[in-house]
Amino acid sequence: MTTTDALTRVVVPGQHLLAPLCGPRDVNVRAIESAFPAASIQIRGDEILIKGDESSRVGRLFEELIALIERGQELDDVTLGRVIQMVQADERPSEVLTHQVLRGSRGRHVRPKTAGQKRYVDAIERNVITFGIGPAGTGKSWLAMAMAVKALQAKEVQRIILTRPAVEAGERLGFLPGDLMAKIDPYLRPLYDALYDMIDTDGAQKLLERGVVEVAPLAFMRGRTLNNSFIILDEAQNTTPEQMKMFLTRIGFGSKVVVTGDATQVDVPDGRSGLSGLQHVLDGIDGLGFVRLGAGDVVRHRIVADIVAAYEERTSS
Repeated sequence: MTTTDALTRVVVPGQHLLAPLCGPRDVNVRAIESAFPAASIQIRGDEILIKGDESSRVGRLFEELIALIERGQELDDVTLGRVIQMVQADERPSEVLTHQVLRGSRGRHVRPKTAGQKRYVDAIERNVITFGIGPAGTGKSWLAMAMAVKALQAKEVQRIILTRPAVEAGERLGFLPGDLMAKIDPYLRPLYDALYDMIDTDGAQKLLERGVVEVAPLAFMRGRTLNNSFIILDEAQNTTPEQMKMFLTRIGFGSKVVVTGDATQVDVPDGRSGLSGLQHVLDGIDGLGFVRLGAGDVVRHRIVADIVAAYEERTSS
């Protein structure tokens, strides 16, 4: 890429890259021009000419897109939107979107889809305890599960323990039908769903039967010392401060912990969440990190990200 006097030239290293880069009837080019209204884009042969105040940034965007296509990334409108957002934030989408965490069940590649998710994965890799705080749809539990399965497959840990509080949304176990396991199963179902995304159903069932993967409510952690384990505490905003302290002091040698939660969805009585003020208490402890995800990291339907952003704006105002 060369830039002179608000004119940037990007050479496409191969005619076969032009079609996926530009999209059907140049739909990708039009989307880029819409996102960067101060830039004008022309394509001449294997050269992309960009004029205007944002020519350098748009040139870097095209270079990132070319790198992604060369690495096999499909460039649909959702991916293009994410790449544009990352470049606008001076981030490197070619490093984020090609970082493979795991090859999941049915051959699915598990990768971060936003820069925030990449920071989250890197924090889990680096720390003993990682707190992933953010709204629904940001991949907190899903990516934590991928990292847990990756650690198990690499024999870095001997087992995976998945836990979450069993009291949510105003319900109490005593008012639900069935025996204990029948009562807690609906609360733990999201963890099973994430597990089956990473490991085929038969393989996951065998791990559960052998106790290599354990799924249990948080109350079952009391009195235990959890060595050589990858432990995920999900929906941690619904712990009390006492439960959070109990859980964090269960961690033994050779273990790694991920705690996920959404501070905007607290259902514990009196709003006494174990996450509230926790970063202030634990900040500065070596091997412990906090990653906060936001509306820009939501990977569900676009409207979900818009809803989360609206609530975030209302909370901050």
